[in-house]
Amino acid sequence: MATIEIKDVKGAAAGTVELSDAVFAIEPNVPVMHRTVKAQQASWRQGTANTRTRGMVRGGGKKPWRQKGTGRARQGTIRAPQWVGGGTVFGPHTRSYDKKVNKKEIKLAMRSALSGKLADGELYIVKDMDFEKPCTKDAVAALKALGIEGRATLVIGNEDINTYKSFRNIPTVTIVPVCMINTYDFL
Repeated sequence: MATIEIKDVKGAAAGTVELSDAVFAIEPNVPVMHRTVKAQQASWRQGTANTRTRGMVRGGGKKPWRQKGTGRARQGTIRAPQWVGGGTVFGPHTRSYDKKVNKKEIKLAMRSALSGKLADGELYIVKDMDFEKPCTKDAVAALKALGIEGRATLVIGNEDINTYKSFRNIPTVTIVPVCMINTYDFL
């Protein structure tokens, strides 16, 4: 069992905790983490780009000139793709970019990310992070005391509104409630 030191808001040691080897001591699976993060990023895409085909463009119900005898190329409608104002041939259409990732892969990716962060020494457990009132100055002081000021930081906490309001104005900090943790934020 791996152990990690618990720190308080001032950066002093406040005890230790044992971490499960099933979560924090596995070999990080980089391909699964990559697939999970790419699927998550793909799901953020809107997919609302849309163009009109020749059947969707307004107008063009009759032939612009007769089939033979004019000396010009035959044309069936003024809304064909080669005409100005005509439809688009292979333009984008509304679609979903979602990719399927198995639940076991998602869990493995999160365990791999946590194991990698622990192995790199980038995982901190902080005791009593609840603030009495929202104060960004106190949050910055806490990060400075922990030695992680200015670094990209993920704060996973309870639903305490004062903690959220204290950290939300710091550009390098991402605040996530426990119910919304994911591999992308871990990495």
